[in-house]
Amino acid sequence: MTLGIEIDELDLSSTETEELRTLLAEHGVLILRRQPMDDAGFLAFLRRFGEMMFTEGETPVPGFPDLNVISNVGRTTPPKSTFHVDTTYVPNPPAYTALRAVEVPEAGGSTLFSDQYAAYDTLPADRKADLAGRTVTHRVTGVASDTDSCAEHPLFAVHPVTGRTALALSAPARCVAISGLSTEEAQETVRYLFEHSTRETNVLRHAWAPEDVVMWDNRCVMHKADHSGVVGNRVMHRGMVANGESPSVM
Repeated sequence: MTLGIEIDELDLSSTETEELRTLLAEHGVLILRRQPMDDAGFLAFLRRFGEMMFTEGETPVPGFPDLNVISNVGRTTPPKSTFHVDTTYVPNPPAYTALRAVEVPEAGGSTLFSDQYAAYDTLPADRKADLAGRTVTHRVTGVASDTDSCAEHPLFAVHPVTGRTALALSAPARCVAISGLSTEEAQETVRYLFEHSTRETNVLRHAWAPEDVVMWDNRCVMHKADHSGVVGNRVMHRGMVANGESPSVM
């Protein structure tokens, strides 16, 4: 696929949801420029795709408990971020995540995305053969949670819309085991697959502008905020849509 598709001033009210689902499945990331919506409009748009999810431990948007705030305001040190997929430590992670630009910094603050279809397609044949049918155990990290949540997911997952296979990872600290491998073998494999997925040629960088809405398909991309060199306030409101279909194992 071509990672990411950018559309300027799209009239969302007259665009079919299934058309947007297809674009997301095919391109991974949908960049909607000049969408002057408020939180009510943002939430209404996301609910067209399914039920909302919320990550335990995140800060909700006042008046909109299905949305959460991502902000650097008032921080003395930049937030930390690595490539990941949201909330993979539950049995059915979100299909989609979206961000609405509330305040855009003067410089920096991009969001990066990796093409997990390409990550799978470009794996050496021997690696594909060895890892086919294996699963990865994801454990909760990075949020305040009262539970030690974990879930097992296919490493090679077939997307329910495109039928394409994606290399399904998250942050290495979250991927704590691979079926059939020792702890040491799993750690080495996760490091290799993560570096393979996030090489520069496999990554899209999105520079934010006012009124941007960006939505992505968690089943075929990972994402990361780049907090280096940020000048000014960076405030985003995030929403996640539940996955109605679990990917099949390759």
